[in-house]
Amino acid sequence: MTAAMAGFGFNDMLVKAATRTLPTGEIIVIRGTISTLLVFLLALYLGALRPLKTVLHPMLALRVLAEVTATFTYIYALGQLPLANAGAILQFLPLAVTLGAAMFLGESVGWRRWGAIIAGFLGVLLIIKPGPDGFSVASFLALASVFAAAARDIATKRLPQGIPTVYVTLMTSVAVTIGAGIFIAPLGGWHAPGTLDVTTLALAAVCLMIGYLALISGMRTGEISFIAPFRYTYMIWALVLSFTVFGDLPDMFMLVGSAIVVASGIYTFYRENRRPGGLPAQSLPRAPH
Repeated sequence: MTAAMAGFGFNDMLVKAATRTLPTGEIIVIRGTISTLLVFLLALYLGALRPLKTVLHPMLALRVLAEVTATFTYIYALGQLPLANAGAILQFLPLAVTLGAAMFLGESVGWRRWGAIIAGFLGVLLIIKPGPDGFSVASFLALASVFAAAARDIATKRLPQGIPTVYVTLMTSVAVTIGAGIFIAPLGGWHAPGTLDVTTLALAAVCLMIGYLALISGMRTGEISFIAPFRYTYMIWALVLSFTVFGDLPDMFMLVGSAIVVASGIYTFYRENRRPGGLPAQSLPRAPH
């Protein structure tokens, strides 16, 4: 799990670096093309390919749409916000999934987990600092990406067991790439990428793949109740990379807010594990971008 979070952290750092010279849509198209090829080869190797009509399953279609929304909003926000701030907002995802499961799946959520959700959201407000001096469109889009990713995870829970995870990942990658191609103009248009740009996004695609593979391996070999909180090691990578690569120093609001979000999430994992049946599927950590 720690290796997976490192992979996602370096992916975000490389994507943010690419936003200096390339628009959002072009970044998604280039990285998505490389990622799609890598995932296709993996699906082919694992025998996980399925008929194209499988995409028409309502929950898979909803998942793909939510993933497209989450990717577009997060990458745009990543280009405008410090890496650590965007990553900290993203850590609200497990709490948002718990909230969605209570609202749309009828899952029972006790007062302790409701308290953790409220505390986590207050932590997010500290990070984005709503108000004329602190709030920005990028902060709103980062938060929107969290709720889109939560919708994605809830839809994932409702997918038939017969659809392999790698195939779902492949179809999502294809949809995100095609969607970015269709909306390339409003997403910033297309500029001839340099060798450094393509290399940066190719490395980002590799880091993303490493993150997915490590995540799947960790979930299959470890006790969920033990490894799930290690998703928050992402914040260590985000803080270190944000400072060393971009020179961004977090302020006290961001640090306190991040601590509240992480503590609330870990407490939610703890309460989930104490419920009969253990930690439910919707609380498992998943990559949001």
